[in-house]
Amino acid sequence: MTWAPRLRSLGWIWSGAAFASGLLSASLWFYSANAWDDFLTRAYVAGFSVYEELRTEKSPTPGIRINPLPPEAARLADAGQFEQLPGMSDRSFVTNLSILTDTTTPLTGRELTLAVMSDRLIYPVSDILSRIDQIGPEKMGNLTRLLATYCSEPILIAQFGYNDWHRVDGTDIWGCKAAPADLRLPAILAAIVALSVIMSSVGSVSDSFARFSGALRDRKRRGGPSSYDADGPLELREIVSAVNNHLDAERMQLEKRATVLSGVSHDLGTPATRVRLRAALIPDNELREKLEADVDQMTGMIESVLTYTRSELNVEEPRQISLTALVESLVADYQDMDLPVTLKKIAPVAIEGAPSVFMSRRGHGSLPETRRMLVVGRPISLRRALTNLIDNALKYGRHAEVELETDARMATITVEDKGTDLSVSDIEALMAPFRRGANIGSSDGFGLGLTIAATVAEQHGGTLSFEAGDHGLRAQLQITRQ
Repeated sequence: MTWAPRLRSLGWIWSGAAFASGLLSASLWFYSANAWDDFLTRAYVAGFSVYEELRTEKSPTPGIRINPLPPEAARLADAGQFEQLPGMSDRSFVTNLSILTDTTTPLTGRELTLAVMSDRLIYPVSDILSRIDQIGPEKMGNLTRLLATYCSEPILIAQFGYNDWHRVDGTDIWGCKAAPADLRLPAILAAIVALSVIMSSVGSVSDSFARFSGALRDRKRRGGPSSYDADGPLELREIVSAVNNHLDAERMQLEKRATVLSGVSHDLGTPATRVRLRAALIPDNELREKLEADVDQMTGMIESVLTYTRSELNVEEPRQISLTALVESLVADYQDMDLPVTLKKIAPVAIEGAPSVFMSRRGHGSLPETRRMLVVGRPISLRRALTNLIDNALKYGRHAEVELETDARMATITVEDKGTDLSVSDIEALMAPFRRGANIGSSDGFGLGLTIAATVAEQHGGTLSFEAGDHGLRAQLQITRQ
């Protein structure tokens, strides 16, 4: 047996993997969020620097390039024709805005005029300009923060008051290339992949238990191997080993019982033959007939017990058969012997067709009465069970009517007698081994017919039940089709 982990170990592995994947995903998420916040903060601070450098015309800070426009470009800027500025042909989206300053010096004025030249979009600047409680540097910082929010490479054309026009390039700070990598999507994907792997592993272990339980559940109905093998945790393998041991012990016990009964039946053959020969010498005919009947009953009882034991051994392999053909042939055999057994006709199933282009009404039809009902079962066992039910109906009700019904999952064979004096509780009591009815003196049998029929029904995933019919008792043998 190959090595296999225990469920407790798998639980620790799953818990550790879930914790590690959650920690990794959360770390990537928070790292990305913090890096993005730092990027926006740097862009906001850069806006303060740009404002002060334009106001004082000092040297720009590292990462920001501020250059005055040539006279010809300045005239185009004064005319508002920013898209015609030299070197701006690839930035056709212009966002115009003005920021009121807090200075009162007449020479510098009170307005910072800006034109944001972008290669892909016009920025929604109305939100940052509508607040009256902000001073000029704050508005400029909010503008550069807004530029950093979108992945673009904007260039600013700015004029502070009546000063010269300047070209401001801060894409190294608020441009798309300066933005940190967004790891939130990889964090989500990592969490999803880890969860999928863990759930697949859990599902695989669960399915191994489910497959084994399903195999055991279908063992009686479909047959099964002499032993089972299952891949999975150590606990499942221990369960499989215990089940194999139990099946071996049960099989040996049944085989030993069948061997003993076969030996008893064989050993009784010789003395039974001698008793028959000696009974033939008895001149009293009545005594001789009683003695021979006792011998026949004794040997017949042994044979019936052997039949019941063979049904428990379940040696017949299930296969696909036509239940319709089996029932019809069995009824025909009884009718050939001139016994009152009939088969109730199957009512045709009406079907409704789809409407066509040429007809407004739907077509109607029916399935043929001779349609086949296919089941997976053991034909010899089913025939024996039905024979016992029909014989029972003839013994107690003098007539047997057989009916076959089916749906997608179950097939039901109904055997109804005519005028029996037994109730449902009485006939259910006869299902116990060696229980016989009130006509024990006038009919053959050893009380195992209904027991064998119930065992066959269980082997086919169904049940044997009784109910009151229109004229007598109705026995219903249900079996699973698949």
